[in-house]
Amino acid sequence: MRANPGPATGRGATPRPGEVDYRLARASRLHAFRSGRISRAEACDAQPELLRNAVSASRRTRRACPICEERHHLREVTYVFGPRLPKSGRCITRADELATLAARAGRHEAYVVEVCTTCGWNHLVRSYPLTDSADPSAGAGPLPER
Repeated sequence: MRANPGPATGRGATPRPGEVDYRLARASRLHAFRSGRISRAEACDAQPELLRNAVSASRRTRRACPICEERHHLREVTYVFGPRLPKSGRCITRADELATLAARAGRHEAYVVEVCTTCGWNHLVRSYPLTDSADPSAGAGPLPER
């Protein structure tokens, strides 16, 4: 089971302190695609490493891809950035990694990216600070399913 029962900024949910939701930017990008201002190649530009992480180290979503409308191909990949981590961040592959990183000294920030493994659509969904707290859901984000 995931530490966080779902997106903290979903309908009816209260965002955590420090959480940034990118739904408006996502909607703007989708509008630009649907109105023809950007091409499918521009909208679906996931890098090979992001696609690999989406296949092997991600959480499935119940949403269809907004571009190709394939069900069960939209995944969420979580990256964490902070002290003593690679400059490119660390892709979370196991449920216990977020708690381990939250317990470390220094500020760690998690970024959740949605990726379609069929067409390559990708967009930052939300970011939030990791915290070390007695509440296991504080600062925790979506955890990968395998």
